Amino acid sequence: MRRSVLRAALVCALALGALTACSAEDNAADLQYAGDYSSHPPLAVVGYPSTGTLEITQQLVWRIADGKVGELAALAPDETDDDTVEKTAQNWIAAFRKGAGGKVTAEFYDEGSYRQTVVLYLHDTGQIKEIYVQPATVDRKGVWRVKMNEPNPGSATAVAPWIPKSPGELGSKSTP
Repeated sequence: MRRSVLRAALVCALALGALTACSAEDNAADLQYAGDYSSHPPLAVVGYPSTGTLEITQQLVWRIADGKVGELAALAPDETDDDTVEKTAQNWIAAFRKGAGGKVTAEFYDEGSYRQTVVLYLHDTGQIKEIYVQPATVDRKGVWRVKMNEPNPGSATAVAPWIPKSPGELGSKSTP
């Protein structure tokens, strides 16, 4: 009997330790997100983001506004070439940092279960930036990432002809 009680106590202690370790990691991410959220202007939203597409888009705008190349580059999928990602991050920060620090509207096109086109309207500078967010797996966990394949400054700042000048003009329903 004593052996069973000891075994049960050991199993409970191990289970509690595993739960606490997971919770600490999740709590750190939650605390960072809360800190970022409270230290940046709110992101206006048009369209239909999922929780994941909204979160990755907010992080992208915050990293551009803060000028953090490494942290911005970390939002790209792992399969993208590191040099391309870093150059893209540098280009986006150089081009959009001022605007990302002010009022920004993110328009989410179509539904975001697989991937989503997002158009950022940087109101203080009048700039427009189209991004693509997509799901990825990191450490066996589903996350969202931003396609970062614009190492040329011209391509980083180009605006596709289908993109409206103001959020909501196409109803956030489809892109050509």
